Amino acid sequence: MTENGKIKILILAGGKGKRMQSDLPKCLSSVCNKPMIQYLVDSVAEITKEKPVAIVGHLAEFIKKELGETCHYAFQPEPLGTGHAVSCAKAECANAENILVLSGDQPFISSETLKNLITKHKNSNAVITFTTTVLPDFEEWRKSFIAFGRILRKDGKVIGIREFKDANEQERLIKEVNAGCYIFKADWLWKNLTKIKNTNIQNEYYLTDLFKIASENNEKIETVKIEPKEALGANTKEELEILEKFAKK
Repeated sequence: MTENGKIKILILAGGKGKRMQSDLPKCLSSVCNKPMIQYLVDSVAEITKEKPVAIVGHLAEFIKKELGETCHYAFQPEPLGTGHAVSCAKAECANAENILVLSGDQPFISSETLKNLITKHKNSNAVITFTTTVLPDFEEWRKSFIAFGRILRKDGKVIGIREFKDANEQERLIKEVNAGCYIFKADWLWKNLTKIKNTNIQNEYYLTDLFKIASENNEKIETVKIEPKEALGANTKEELEILEKFAKK
């Protein structure tokens, strides 16, 4: 499916587990006795024989011990945001034509979604193709989506993603949110990644700032919509419990 290295798959795995009340990296938090990141590694294995690259930072040795030879590894020396994390893996992506970026705390992303994402990206000739999910509301188990980035559209076209902490009141009402899986044309990604700034509340380099750059240059952005349950992630114990419930169904 990934054509001998033409697509490189990166998994963001540098998050700390502070809000999980855990000393482990966040992606090693378990859902049904299996680390969240392991679910993703298994989904990747269903579409390619190539090992994904786990981008590690905080307590990297624990992740390497858990995943062993199933991944290659890139090191992010300090947590400066998702854009910075991806830049730390550039050396691992030599000769790749496209870069698929996944989040290590989204265990329910399926191999089918990864295939759909890759197919849509290739067929559309977009510079970015990514997953979104649409919610009826932010109630009950869906309240964990409140903190997700909102999809900004104009005349149906994606013009950007506003991270929740930077969103105004009206933007926070948007029900289409970023579901966190992206595939980029590699040349375009590396050329534009150096342009993003950390002028936001978090002082981080957001990967999602690339959407504004693409839109301003009239570059094509495509989306693949997935079900909210598949898009679920976990930053807290409470959110982890929600994942556990759905995993057991």
